[in-house]
Amino acid sequence: MSSTMQARALKVEGAVEFTPRVFPDDRGIFVSPFQETAFVEALGHPLFPVAQTNHSRSRKGVVRGAHFTLTPPGIAKYVYCARGKTIDFVVDIRVGSPTFGQFDQVLLDQEAFRAVYLPVGVAHAFAALEDDTVVSYMLSDGYVEAHEKAVNVLDPALNLPLPTGVERVLSDRDRSAPTIEEARRLGLLPDYAQCQKLESELFAAPRGRE
Repeated sequence: MSSTMQARALKVEGAVEFTPRVFPDDRGIFVSPFQETAFVEALGHPLFPVAQTNHSRSRKGVVRGAHFTLTPPGIAKYVYCARGKTIDFVVDIRVGSPTFGQFDQVLLDQEAFRAVYLPVGVAHAFAALEDDTVVSYMLSDGYVEAHEKAVNVLDPALNLPLPTGVERVLSDRDRSAPTIEEARRLGLLPDYAQCQKLESELFAAPRGRE
């Protein structure tokens, strides 16, 4: 593994946590939250062609998710926290996946600058632990409102260990999102085999290099 970044496979099949080396000095710090060499070593292929980057800022107590994209088209994500602190959740909602219904969590903050790779079809959520928490994303495709869905982050079947002792702030959309079982009955959940196929096609896409 790269001497400046370590990788760890998460419980959700295909999801990976990356921890870069942080270089502090009397001016501040320098860090590279994404490093292609480490990514290739961990996953066997380069990062997806980036179609869009997103940036969210949240106050303490905000919970976002659990969001996913209809598959197809599906979207893969690479996420890190540029400021503040958040608990990041990767939730496997891919029907047929060996880890369907399971989740893993990673503490993302401005100290360690861990990042998470989320493969096509998994759901993403996070809970901000500090005011002005900034989460940055690289996405394999652009935002299309009609494609963006959610499963309820408060669903007891998911049993996500959200922070306690603070008022949880959710959007109306997230609070009214269906449970994972309701989403499955509605035919909204991604199919694991199709996700695998779409992801292989994604990494075979041209990267703009000769």
